Amino acid sequence: MLKKILSLFILCMVFAVPARAELRVDIIAGATEPISVAIQKLETVGDVSNKDAEMIRDVVESDLKRTGLFRIVARDALPEFVEMGKMPDFQLWNAVKAQVLVQAKLSAQSSGRYSLEFYVWDVAGKEQIEAQSLVASKKSVRRMAHIMADAIYERLTGEVGYFDTQIVFIAETGPVHDRVKRMAIMDQDGYGFRYLSDKDTFVMSPHFSPNMQTIVFLSYYDDDPSVWTLDLDTGEQRRLGQFGGMNFAPRFSPDGTKIALSLVKNGITHIYEYDIETKKLRQLTFGYSLNTSPSYSPDGKKMAFNSDRSGNQQIYVLDLETGEVERITYGAGRYATPAWSPDGQFIAFTKIADDTFYIGIMDPRGKHEKILAGGWYMEAPSWAPGSRRVVYYETEKALDGIERISHIRSVDITGQNIYEIELPDDINGVEPTWSPRLP
Repeated sequence: MLKKILSLFILCMVFAVPARAELRVDIIAGATEPISVAIQKLETVGDVSNKDAEMIRDVVESDLKRTGLFRIVARDALPEFVEMGKMPDFQLWNAVKAQVLVQAKLSAQSSGRYSLEFYVWDVAGKEQIEAQSLVASKKSVRRMAHIMADAIYERLTGEVGYFDTQIVFIAETGPVHDRVKRMAIMDQDGYGFRYLSDKDTFVMSPHFSPNMQTIVFLSYYDDDPSVWTLDLDTGEQRRLGQFGGMNFAPRFSPDGTKIALSLVKNGITHIYEYDIETKKLRQLTFGYSLNTSPSYSPDGKKMAFNSDRSGNQQIYVLDLETGEVERITYGAGRYATPAWSPDGQFIAFTKIADDTFYIGIMDPRGKHEKILAGGWYMEAPSWAPGSRRVVYYETEKALDGIERISHIRSVDITGQNIYEIELPDDINGVEPTWSPRLP
């Protein structure tokens, strides 16, 4: 049985703060000057592990730094230690060019839990701009750090944070000709890696439900490729249904009541929608072309997918109410794996042109195409909450023509700040999907 991953209880209380200053990073610009953030050593009260206190500081610094939007002031450059409840000497902090000061205190409660309080100061404005308190089990201290980083990020950017999230993906091991594919999950920074499936069943295409309760995926159990679900609380796996043909590429609807999938019948691949409550299957695409990779719009009214109905692989948008289909990609090359952003403003895609693979974004009409990354082989873009970053995988071209090494990478929508998410040794990561914010 899988360990329950969402058993955490966290209380978040926002304190009254003075009128907020206009300190804000411009996240729209492609190359913006990072905001400099100083994070003090945490105060500790009671039976607190110094290791836990240092971990919180390390994680918050790492989360913010990896965005490319913040510069962390070196610890040995901090001019003073300011106790919680006391005013900083803003002149000293200005001297080290800190624009933001973060104070925090970690306290042990009699119930065996931790309380984490933190304040965020605008140095130039000489005022406190954020104050929060979190309560959680001591085992959840790392999550507390991610939630703290989210709060700082949201205050300084005005966008939804994405640090308290996870990524599910396929972990590949072994030689290319005999790869073992297992479903795995990790925090967005690579921490907490663990397997969700065994090594005996070939699995692909995992995706989260909106409430983070379930993962839907393709399984070749008993050599029969079909869609299954995994309950993250109990570890129970269940086949979605008997549909009379190979079914794959599953995606949850935004409200979690339906699952879109591709189904092969009589050699033709179409997209269907499965109602979880009624267990009824509705066909959404028609004709004699290959239709796959469905992705719902955030309001659930439309669906992007790729099809070869025009002669080569392109992206189309289906109106789920009227049934009307519109082609939206006309650029050179082939387009595949559309993924609608959570805010509805973009569709991410894979593009193949001139023997090169690209990850890009465009608006839902197919306009304003922007390439974010390119390489020998890359695919499967998936959005972080807030629609600021895209995760995907890239496979390196082998010098010996045999070995294949695949990495999971993340890129900003400006095309800047690409970084790799570190995986355990000898593991190749493919088909990553970013989760919603954890409940």
